Amino acid sequence: MRPCSNFDVGVISNGAIAVKDGKVLAFGKEKDLFSNPSLKKAEKIKLGGVALPSFVDSHTHAVFAKARLEDFSLRSSGFSYKEIKERGGGIISSVKSLRSASKEELEKKLLFWCEKFIENGTGTIEVKSGYGLDLENEIKILEVIKSVKPKVSLELIPTFLGAHSIPAEFSDSDSYLKYLVDKVLPEIKKRKLARFADIFCEDGYFTVEQSKHYLKAAMKFGLKPKIHAEQMKNYGGARAAISVKAISADHMDYVDLKDLSAIKKSATVVTFLPASNYFLGLSHFPDARPFIEKGIPVALASDFNPGTSPCFNMQFVISCAVTHMKMSIEQALFAVTLNGAKALGLKKIACLEKGYQADISVFELEDYRELAYYFGSNMNIATIKKGSVIYEKGNTI
Repeated sequence: MRPCSNFDVGVISNGAIAVKDGKVLAFGKEKDLFSNPSLKKAEKIKLGGVALPSFVDSHTHAVFAKARLEDFSLRSSGFSYKEIKERGGGIISSVKSLRSASKEELEKKLLFWCEKFIENGTGTIEVKSGYGLDLENEIKILEVIKSVKPKVSLELIPTFLGAHSIPAEFSDSDSYLKYLVDKVLPEIKKRKLARFADIFCEDGYFTVEQSKHYLKAAMKFGLKPKIHAEQMKNYGGARAAISVKAISADHMDYVDLKDLSAIKKSATVVTFLPASNYFLGLSHFPDARPFIEKGIPVALASDFNPGTSPCFNMQFVISCAVTHMKMSIEQALFAVTLNGAKALGLKKIACLEKGYQADISVFELEDYRELAYYFGSNMNIATIKKGSVIYEKGNTI
């Protein structure tokens, strides 16, 4: 796959990739690379299948204490997201369980989930905080991410999502956001614990004006803005993203199409999370075509979290996008690689071009289009990170 605008995945039959010092050195026909005198002594690993850049999952909530099985049971009985929240479920139930969990427990769970991402062909993930909602526990989550990073081959990018919901200790959203700005953001900057700041801009959570003010404040602490926007209805979150030039605006299910020209000018990546729509049993999936036709970079991510998207398999996300969001398989592949990297501000990654980081996943397929066609299982047989094999089918290294 090459960084171009016409979604040409650059298929090479009987291909090979040469890697040196963790980067792609050369690529082409196997017979051509193997006949190159400079590569004759190179170690050769033969993996039959379709090789793609490892997925970049730019939106996850992978640090949590417990699955929200009670929410799941209520939803399957017909309760809405709002009704579940009113019964004590939703984000706040994850906050309660996380606050009672130790750093060691959370680290063990994150290590487990990292293995699952790798097994399914993902090489890089963003990981949000947001289930602590106070200084002690938000810092705890970010420190768990930091402590796990050197222990896994999966690349972890930390995001501070303290503005995920309003904890019970605060009577209103304004006072809670002031607390985050005055108490939590300075500590995150001091400890260098996050790269991005995110906020849940949605009715019942944080308003458009609050989101703009908060993200501008976070930028003063060196954090780049991200935003949860337009998930449940058209609320104005896209305009907040435009205002602060957010690196990505995520969910975006109910965007006013009149905002697309402004989104294009802002260079904000629109990140869709269709596995969440699927798990919530929604009939509505966003149509990606107007965004793509406008030239807006579109990413896809898993939204892996215990309440609304317990999905760590980006292969399923691709299939959802192709079958429910009117994306071509080629568009979806760019969305989970190069555009996912763009949503995290990463360069020279998620592409099998010379000089790019050698993050490669190999799938047991005859044609790359089968990645969306055969859904519901893991077709990945090997994951390579920076030129080293970190997973082979049946063996997580």
